[in-house]
Amino acid sequence: MLDFFSHIPLFGTALNSGAILIGGTAGILLTSRFPKRIMETTLQGMGLVTLFLGLSMAQKSANLLLMVGSIVLGTILGEALQLEDRAGRLVDRLKKTLRIGGEGFSDGMVTSSLLFCVGSVAILGSFEEGLHGTHTLLATKAVMDGVASVALAASMGIGVLSSSIPVFLYQGTLALLARSLQSVLLPGVVAEITATGGILLIGMGISILGIRKIPVLNMLPSLLFAGLLAFWFV
Repeated sequence: MLDFFSHIPLFGTALNSGAILIGGTAGILLTSRFPKRIMETTLQGMGLVTLFLGLSMAQKSANLLLMVGSIVLGTILGEALQLEDRAGRLVDRLKKTLRIGGEGFSDGMVTSSLLFCVGSVAILGSFEEGLHGTHTLLATKAVMDGVASVALAASMGIGVLSSSIPVFLYQGTLALLARSLQSVLLPGVVAEITATGGILLIGMGISILGIRKIPVLNMLPSLLFAGLLAFWFV
């Protein structure tokens, strides 16, 4: 069904933003009637789907050593830069400094915006949309964000709904950037970037399922190394 919408620019990004609006509205209106266990089980289901998508993407690599090298080099760089810790400090700083429409509104907007934007699925999904015109990852993220919006809006209020705007701008910008690079990226390079992204998605799926917290943000530079190494050796 998503193939039907593949010709619509930024459809996955719009779908993601719409899911946040719908989930946030449901959280405000139906919080007392929506059992917490349903949201938790739904998120676990999305964790399994994320694992499946990651495995499918990882199999696109034509060079296992290249993928291993990309993960190792990217993780070393990400750990050296402390990307995950920096993202956490950014969240705390923005929550303290931004006060839009009152403290409650601001907390809801900033917390949910960063939760939905600071993550590998947002980046990988936007790149998939820009490079391939497909929306599988962003559609999966839309379900996860929609479910999360129910819980966030129930506890933090209407500010959560406003996060749909920065999510659309952020993911849309990444998708358009990826599309602009499409003409210079060889198919082999795109395949290796996709495969390395699949490994990161597997890590994200493991984290969503609560098996083990994997610092996937610290592994994001692996995508850059995958592109560079593939450009040189593929």
